[in-house]
Amino acid sequence: MSVFRDLHRTGLLILPNAWDAASAVVSVRAGAKAVATTSAGIAWALGWPDGADGDAAPPQRELLGAVARIVRAAGSVPVSADVEGGFSEDAGTAAAFVRRAVETGIAGINIEDGAGSAEVLADKIAAIRAQVGGELFINARCDLWLRGIGPVEGRLEAAARRAALYRAAGADGLFMPGVTEAATITALVAMGLPLNLLARPGLADAAGLEALGVRRLSAGSNLAAAAYRTAETLTRGFLADGRSEAQIAAAMDYGLLNGLMAGARG
Repeated sequence: MSVFRDLHRTGLLILPNAWDAASAVVSVRAGAKAVATTSAGIAWALGWPDGADGDAAPPQRELLGAVARIVRAAGSVPVSADVEGGFSEDAGTAAAFVRRAVETGIAGINIEDGAGSAEVLADKIAAIRAQVGGELFINARCDLWLRGIGPVEGRLEAAARRAALYRAAGADGLFMPGVTEAATITALVAMGLPLNLLARPGLADAAGLEALGVRRLSAGSNLAAAAYRTAETLTRGFLADGRSEAQIAAAMDYGLLNGLMAGARG
């Protein structure tokens, strides 16, 4: 786990987000220093919607099974798991789920406040830290910008309050998806936790983000959604004319991919 923590100390860690074992293997082959999971991508791959609660959400055993397969496929490359809000508003229950996730071999988690209370997430972070110890990298995701919560003119103050609460509870990083403006990024960096941003149009490139002090950039669900869009486009073309050239041109080599998966089995 210390390897993953060290990746946040200097430079910019770029994290592709995997949704199954094969996407994790492809990320590692492409040169990823670490891999994150995407809760949306995993939910879609399992046949469930993202962000649902209760009976509409994927069973926890299926989610943990997917994370375990991603960890196995990534090999020595550390994996951070998106655990949404811990799948409970109760801090102890959320921490128990994270403890089960840690048993799969993950090095870090994202846990989010969504549209909920900062105090609730702070309680979850403290409970997780108490249950799993100090090694797990806890990235606190704050959805003020992603969900457009509260007036724009007061959002930085709200972010500062949440960041302070999460840091005091034991968070190691701050994830602010939806932020793209340089001035806002600079203010968030000054809050003292390694800042994680989500890939979005209008965001600076890697060199620009590193210069601003950003420590982590995540693809989120983008890669999974792009893969499914590509599959839909190719399927429509195939159904229309029965031709295979576009499929072959877009496909990863069968032997290469099969060999990578054989290697991922250890």
